[in-house]
Amino acid sequence: MPRIWRQVKNGLITLCILTTLTLGLGVATHYQEVQQLLKTYTLLRFQALEPVNTDKLMEGAIRGMVDALDDPYSTYLDSETYRQLQESVSGSYGGVGLLITLDEKDKRLMVVSPFKGTPAQRAGIKSRDYIVAIDGRDTTGMDLETAAGLMQGQPGTVVELTILPAGESNLRKVTLTREVIKVPTVDGKMLPGYPGIGYISLTMFNEQTAGDLGRQLEELRRQGMQKLILDLRNNPGGALPAAVDVASYFVAQGPVVYIADQKNTEALMARGYAHPLPLVVLVNRGSASAAEIVAGAIKDTGSGILVGETTFGKGIVQTIYPLPGGTAVKITTHKYLTPGKHDIHKKGINPDYVVTMDPQLEQQVLAAAPDPERDVQLQKALEVLGK
Repeated sequence: MPRIWRQVKNGLITLCILTTLTLGLGVATHYQEVQQLLKTYTLLRFQALEPVNTDKLMEGAIRGMVDALDDPYSTYLDSETYRQLQESVSGSYGGVGLLITLDEKDKRLMVVSPFKGTPAQRAGIKSRDYIVAIDGRDTTGMDLETAAGLMQGQPGTVVELTILPAGESNLRKVTLTREVIKVPTVDGKMLPGYPGIGYISLTMFNEQTAGDLGRQLEELRRQGMQKLILDLRNNPGGALPAAVDVASYFVAQGPVVYIADQKNTEALMARGYAHPLPLVVLVNRGSASAAEIVAGAIKDTGSGILVGETTFGKGIVQTIYPLPGGTAVKITTHKYLTPGKHDIHKKGINPDYVVTMDPQLEQQVLAAAPDPERDVQLQKALEVLGK
C-alpha cells in the first residue's frame, strides 16, 4: 500500500476512534438524559395517535436544542425560511419592508424600523411598535423567522398586521399589500442652499452597501462636497462585514469594533481607505446593530459628531450555520464592543447632541429626507457643521 494511502487510512481510523470516544463520553455523562430522549422518540414514533415520521421528530429535536438557549435571536431555520433570509441579505425579497426583533423583556414581537419607501413605512408603522398578530395569528411566543416568513410572500398579495403603537394602549389593524422589497442601501445628494455640504442616507447594511457608498462619496466629492451628514436613522443594521467596510470610509485607522465570543476578543480593523472630512452622523431609536457599530466607531474615534436620539441597543452578533438538506441554525455567537470598549447592548449609544423629535413629525420628515425646513435633527447637524 502506498505511503499516502496508509496515512489516509490511519487518519480515518483515528477520526473514528475519537468520534466513538466522544459519543461514548457524552452518553456516559448524560446516561439518564439519553435514555429519556430514546424513550420519548419511541413513544412519539409508535404510540402517538397521529402518525409522525422520523424526519419531523429529528427537526423537532433540533428546534428544541436551539430553543433551550432561551435566546430570542437564536433559532432553527427550515429550508423555506433559510431561503427567504438569503434573499433579503442579498438585496431583494417580496414583503412589506419591516425589520423586527423580540423585546427581550417580555418576548413580544417589536419593530426595529421600517425600510424607507415600503408599504410598512407608508402605513405609519414606527420603531418600537409591537406586532400583536399577523393575519389574525397571535405572535406571542413566535420566533423572528416565522414572523418574517408570514409577512413575506408574493408581491400583490395582502397581509393584515395588528399593531400596538409604542406608548399607546389601543390596537390598530393595518392591511398591507406586499411588494418587491429591494433592500435600499445608499442615497445621497448635495444639500441645496448649503454649499459644500453633502447628505448620504444609509438605510440597510447588505452585500452592496459599501460599494454603493464608495461610489456615492466619489460622486459628491466631484460635486464639491467638503462636509458630510451621514443619516443612519431607522437603519436596522445587517451584515457585520458591511458595517466594517462602511466605517472604514470614515475611521482612518485602528479598530472599528471588537468582537468577543466565549473565549477571545478580536479587533476588526479599519480597511485603510478613509478620507477624513467634517462629519455629523444622525441617529435615532431605530438605528440598530450594524448601524450602531458604525456610529460607535465614528464617535469613539472622534471621526465625527453624533446628533439625534439614543440608538436601539443591539450589541450581539448572530452567525448562520448551514445544515444538510438546505436548512440552517442561527445562533448568537458574539457580542461587540465599540473601539472604546463600550458594551452598548440594551443601552444604545448616546449622541453628542440629543435632539428629540415628535414621532409624527419624524415619520413625515424621514419619508421625505433630507428636509432641512422641518427636520430639527438635520437642522442641528447643519449648525454643528457650521461651527
